Amino acid sequence: MNNAEGRKSRYLRDALPIRIGGLAANLARVSSFSKIDGARSAVTGLIEESKFFIEWTAIEHDLSTTVELIGIQRILANWHLNIDLIWRDSVKRNEIGDRAKKISDRLLLKSGLLDQ
Repeated sequence: MNNAEGRKSRYLRDALPIRIGGLAANLARVSSFSKIDGARSAVTGLIEESKFFIEWTAIEHDLSTTVELIGIQRILANWHLNIDLIWRDSVKRNEIGDRAKKISDRLLLKSGLLDQ
């Protein structure tokens, strides 16, 4: 089993709320790391991993959550595609940090993990 298959297998063992919580945690890290000039590689990895998390789990949610996750995946794909341009511009980097935090907060609420 290669690394991606192992990661997918491990990720899919968790309940849906935990998966959404993991995605929220990744996006919170994107927000935090976007403030650090030397963290471009870490942010790129988190964005890429988050896109996979969505791909692996979106279909198992209700329709409205699936649509929301696909929208988030599109945002992440755009950031991933434009990371060089974004990273050179501190304003753009702060914007993705702020947006990642908002998405993270919304997903954490949606997960229900805060209610437990």
